[in-house]
Amino acid sequence: MAVNNTQPIFTHQSSTDFGNDFSMAAEINESHLLIIEDDQGRKEVTLERPVYSIGRDRDCDICLNSQFVSRRHAVLVRLPRDDNSQSYYYRIVDGDSKGKPSANGLVINGRKLPAHDLKNEDEVVFGPQVRAIYYLLKDSMRTGQTDASEYDITLINPGMTDDFDD
Repeated sequence: MAVNNTQPIFTHQSSTDFGNDFSMAAEINESHLLIIEDDQGRKEVTLERPVYSIGRDRDCDICLNSQFVSRRHAVLVRLPRDDNSQSYYYRIVDGDSKGKPSANGLVINGRKLPAHDLKNEDEVVFGPQVRAIYYLLKDSMRTGQTDASEYDITLINPGMTDDFDD
């Protein structure tokens, strides 16, 4: 005797449901961004790949310029979320890909940790005056909406403007 194990995809119906009309559905796009500050200034790295090496060595995917950073200081690894969605997160692990720890370790949000699953606005300190801030940007785009470039904001340093009160 065959047993029917099929379950309905939509389990909740309300008076405002429009059947199978998905034109109102929102698509959530995630962007992973790392803002790096080191001896050469500030740079942005958009995270898209599954693995990144971070360190002073020129062969690292993300090169940090400081004598206080190990040649192979840390590894960023992309992992899937547990909630069965298509999204993922990044885990930062101290040391190289072979398990050798860095000399100074990682200080994440003020605590020295061997590894950490990054969350929005986490601060990772690699050494004196060398840090990274991780951002998880979520864009909810609906069909027919304009893209995010419409809302681009440029920040101006107050020192860049002329003083007109002379």
